[in-house]
Amino acid sequence: MKGLVLSGGKGTRLRPITFTSAKQLLPIANKPVLFYCLEQLAEAGVTDVGIVVGETKAEIHEAVGDGSRFGIKATYIEQDTPAGLAHAVMISEQFVKDEPFIMVLGDNLLRDGVISIVKEFRDQPTNCQILLTKVKNPNQFGVAELRDGKVVRLVEKPKEFISDLALVGVYLFDRNVFQAVKAIKPSWRGELEITDAIQWLLTNGYTVRPHLVTGWWKDTGKLEDILEANRMVLDGIQEKIHGRVDARSRVEFKVSLAEDVVVENSVIRGPAAIGPGTRIVDSYIGPFTSIAGGCTIRGVEVEHSIILEGCTVEGAGSRIIDSLLGRNVVIRKGNGQPRAYHFMLGDYSGITLP
Repeated sequence: MKGLVLSGGKGTRLRPITFTSAKQLLPIANKPVLFYCLEQLAEAGVTDVGIVVGETKAEIHEAVGDGSRFGIKATYIEQDTPAGLAHAVMISEQFVKDEPFIMVLGDNLLRDGVISIVKEFRDQPTNCQILLTKVKNPNQFGVAELRDGKVVRLVEKPKEFISDLALVGVYLFDRNVFQAVKAIKPSWRGELEITDAIQWLLTNGYTVRPHLVTGWWKDTGKLEDILEANRMVLDGIQEKIHGRVDARSRVEFKVSLAEDVVVENSVIRGPAAIGPGTRIVDSYIGPFTSIAGGCTIRGVEVEHSIILEGCTVEGAGSRIIDSLLGRNVVIRKGNGQPRAYHFMLGDYSGITLP
């Protein structure tokens, strides 16, 4: 079985972060979400993996390389335009050939991995297997309608309620899917929808088997979803204290401190992860916070947030919560008169003032 990981989206819902970083490389608990996907494929014995890339192909290639660090062999498949998931399947036919394959969205996170799913597909081959989970907002997903446990219809982002069973970003196919993706037409969004391709399989007598996901799954396409995924992963980390913590500091409950972390006169209350070389002084770091390497955090309270590499946050004046700071962001409290805010913000930035 081969693997196909889709990493070509623009990440428009995460701007401005994704103007300078591929959304699949945004960190969850200080590790890019794409890396979780690749590791889970390797764990399931899927080692020949095609990675569909777009505008951020250079960044993805630099991060993943030949895939050997993850236990896979990576082949890059270039998608000239983000024309839909079914289009990504279509351009991957030469890589997949006649083998069955598992397709994973590179910005999705599945808690329990894909070992049992791949084993089921290998042991009980079918034309297509889809993963489903109940959601509160089905109009934002492709959904499946079941009857007597069988899939009877799929609709992409339905405007009227059809089902609350959303398609998780993991699909398994045999070679017949290539007939489907070539037969369908672009949707009203101008894309070749994978839901339309699977519906074509159903309509033409092929078998589509549902698999209900019991553990959590997150599509990390929006800020609130990234923060929730970060919270879920941090909640399962093991305590590791490799940095230096002085006698005036407290580190409590499932905190991971990487090499060369310095904690002075501060409280870190986990679950939390702090990357290598970061310095935390006179600060409070609250639960569900991940801070990447090379940061300086001084005189600040931070909770339920993600801070990327190289940031400096000093004396922010109030607690930072529910936030995502990109690489090398600088936030300082000014002491000059008159008191005023000074901003340099890019397109699509968001800021909330106390």
